[in-house]
Amino acid sequence: MPPVFPMLTVLTMFYYMCLRRRARTATRGEMMNSHRTIEANSRTSPLNAEVVQYAKEVVDFSSHYGSENSMSYTMWNLAGVPNVFPSSGDFTQTAVFRTYGTWWDQCPSAPVPFKRTPPNFQSQDYVELAFEQQVYPTAVHVLETYHPGAVIRILACSANPYSPSPPAEVRWEILWSEKPTKVNASQARQFKPCIKQINFPTNLIRLEVNSSLLDYYTELDAVVLHGTKDKPVLSLKTSLIDMNDLEDDYEEKNGCGMDNLNKKFSSIALREGTSNGYFDKLPYELIQLILNHLTLPDLCRLAQTCKLLNQHCCDPLQYIHLNLQPYWAKLNDTSLEFLQPRCTLVQWLNLSWTGNRGFISVSGFSRFLKVCGSELVRLELSCSHFLNETCLEIISELCLNLQDLNLSSCDKLPPQAFNHIAKLCGLKRLVLYRTKVEQTALLSVLNFCSELQHLSLGSCVMIEDYDVIASMIGAKCKKLRTLDLWRCKNITENGIAELASGCPLLEELDLGWCPTLQSSTGCFAKLARQLPNLQKLFLTANRSVCDTDIEELACNCTRLRQLDILGTRMVSPASLRKLLESCKDLSLLDVSFCSQIDNRAVLELNVSFPKVFIKKSFTQ
Repeated sequence: MPPVFPMLTVLTMFYYMCLRRRARTATRGEMMNSHRTIEANSRTSPLNAEVVQYAKEVVDFSSHYGSENSMSYTMWNLAGVPNVFPSSGDFTQTAVFRTYGTWWDQCPSAPVPFKRTPPNFQSQDYVELAFEQQVYPTAVHVLETYHPGAVIRILACSANPYSPSPPAEVRWEILWSEKPTKVNASQARQFKPCIKQINFPTNLIRLEVNSSLLDYYTELDAVVLHGTKDKPVLSLKTSLIDMNDLEDDYEEKNGCGMDNLNKKFSSIALREGTSNGYFDKLPYELIQLILNHLTLPDLCRLAQTCKLLNQHCCDPLQYIHLNLQPYWAKLNDTSLEFLQPRCTLVQWLNLSWTGNRGFISVSGFSRFLKVCGSELVRLELSCSHFLNETCLEIISELCLNLQDLNLSSCDKLPPQAFNHIAKLCGLKRLVLYRTKVEQTALLSVLNFCSELQHLSLGSCVMIEDYDVIASMIGAKCKKLRTLDLWRCKNITENGIAELASGCPLLEELDLGWCPTLQSSTGCFAKLARQLPNLQKLFLTANRSVCDTDIEELACNCTRLRQLDILGTRMVSPASLRKLLESCKDLSLLDVSFCSQIDNRAVLELNVSFPKVFIKKSFTQ
């Protein structure tokens, strides 16, 4: 008679996985008023009432389309009850991220992507929302009003942002995740993914988005958190088993995430054996080349197999390009400490989104940089809110070979901290989008960093006079190829003239939402005549752009690939046809809200120029 134990084991695993699958099922209630308690449905105990609440506050985000000094198209619109939903369309009262599609990856300012990025990490932007009450989440509903489908991950945090004392431990758990998918409809929807159950209450939710498959900007109106004050009891009624449960169990039991990075790298209990198989017969360089295709957690696992592969996995040559952004939720000082011995040759380092809420300290960052700083050429620190003035001072002293520095959305850095960047004279790329850099510090940076080729100053609201900045750029940055002046509040035709004459190599210029520029001064026509290498030009929301400007671009900027003239009232279909006939490489043309360009004109242009993506949106 065969033993029954294997069958019992299989049944046990089946029951366990059914429970896990059940935990992912969200409670689907109707939309309620903020913080209104409703009677829970049959999947929770009758004594455990469900709480439904809207976000109380937007805690953090990586980018937004709007200005720092207004509410239009900003992430702050996600706080509170819906402003627009269930209406569909383009509304200023919604939250909109800065980019969409693949256009930003195809422009001259696009950075080279890091290798070894895990295939399951495809997030481009994020927003974190705080709710009033901590609950065990049963559902998260996202109200999308225009071009939905960007949300790809939803996470919950154990930390209470309203707690007066810092927590002893901060944990992030993924409630739901999915690869980017194309949503064909642009109408509003209530997105209700099935989330998994977690074992701690939360009032801090994070949405991560990927807009690469969207035809236009996604717009979010509100986020609703459903949950119970007490941990819900799972029902025995189960759904079909998802094979992802098997993968999740494997990840958890084998510790494949960054939370086990320390023990993986520090383990010395390697398998003893007389032979390493065929690897003994391969050249060292060939093994290194093979391992170069593995992600960081894969290297951690492989290092445990034998001494030979441990040696290869710990070789500093495997860490020349080190991307730690995908592991932001787990990376801490201890992780950096164990990585130090194998990071002596790091040239590219990505710490974007990492270290927040005390995960990385200034001292931990300093110790790590003392090991790898001397060889660093590229340093990505977008949204790294652990940074302070001391950190920038250490970067300027230790990273003397640095050519690429990204401080995008590091809005907690004090203005005086940016003075230290002037010591990095070899910089070629500097991103200061949404920072508090002031005019004096920026002028010092421009004076000493004359090798700059890519400069982003979008939404830098602390700069008093952009004409002075433009004049300095034109005088000192002769090699500049791309410049982002998105939402620069006071640049005039004088500053544009200095830029055009001093930076003839410019290939990309973003002057979107710069209200003080007027076509009647001739600034756009002169720009076109003096910058023949332009590939991307954004004149978003400048209502004065006219046919003369478009015709000058057609005559002088034949390499143009992307043009945004959203909102102009003075451009006709005839001038656009001339532009499209002249600029054979043009791939993006945004004529949204252009009053003279109607649907029929867009359709005719699309028929004549099918390779060009011509975007036309209308007011509600």
